[in-house]
Amino acid sequence: MQNATNHVVEECNSGIEEIRNGAAQDKQFSPLARPHRNNFPHSLIWYAECLKKSVKREATKRWQSKKPSDARQEAVMTVLLVLMMFAIFLTIDFFYSKAKHPVLQVAPAMRKQDAAARLKPRLVGGFSVPDNLRYHPGHTWALSESPNLVRIGIDDFASKLTGKVEHIVLPQRGQWIRQGQKVWSLVRNGVKVDMVSPIEGSVADINEAVVSDPALATKDPYGEGWLVTVQSPDAKTNFRNLLGGALARWWTEESSMRLQRVVPSALGALAQDGGVAIDDLASTMPDEQWTKITREFFLT
Repeated sequence: MQNATNHVVEECNSGIEEIRNGAAQDKQFSPLARPHRNNFPHSLIWYAECLKKSVKREATKRWQSKKPSDARQEAVMTVLLVLMMFAIFLTIDFFYSKAKHPVLQVAPAMRKQDAAARLKPRLVGGFSVPDNLRYHPGHTWALSESPNLVRIGIDDFASKLTGKVEHIVLPQRGQWIRQGQKVWSLVRNGVKVDMVSPIEGSVADINEAVVSDPALATKDPYGEGWLVTVQSPDAKTNFRNLLGGALARWWTEESSMRLQRVVPSALGALAQDGGVAIDDLASTMPDEQWTKITREFFLT
């Protein structure tokens, strides 16, 4: 490269000397036509342009004379440089975004049993009303296990109003049940009381543990005391007919107040100021009255 630079300078110096000596007044010299020897400022401009274009010409020659391997090497280096700059940009952007928007840590999914254990039901009128369930006005509940599989049972109001159950009669597997119609029976002191289904469909399974130990239905009505699972082809429509959230809580509160009006003797057994109702409200009333009241509240 040094030799090429010297060659350019020598070529332009030779041209300027000829201008000064008057030897090349009208002669053409590459890469620019030389100015008149008497026009000295133009001579200087010509000299600068001569150096500029001569250097450019020499650079072009050098590029054209490069070996293909050298050209490929330069191309590869250029690509690597671009990729490196891109990687640096992404790294900077990543740390900037992380600092500006911290990543939320997602807790691992809980099993259904753990979720049920951690769920704290609301207390309404002395009775628990979990928000994750839907309720029939006849005091049964429904929980969607999958798009068409629904688990059902009795709510806390029904379990406390029923008290000590001696026997539970459940439907048969494969039996078709209808929403709002009788689905199972609770037996207490030899008296049978029916309850209605919150969902329509075919009985998929029954809780054999409750059949063996009916007390489970009243001790843990929302957990181990579930009664039946149902394959419901139209579950979505059925759920629209059920109570949930604030409406379910209002209905439970209304039921509690109605019970106090109908059975004044049960007033002390029901919750006051947010307390929990006793487990066996039936023990506060005669059997005949209990039968009448349960049938009224259970809509049977």
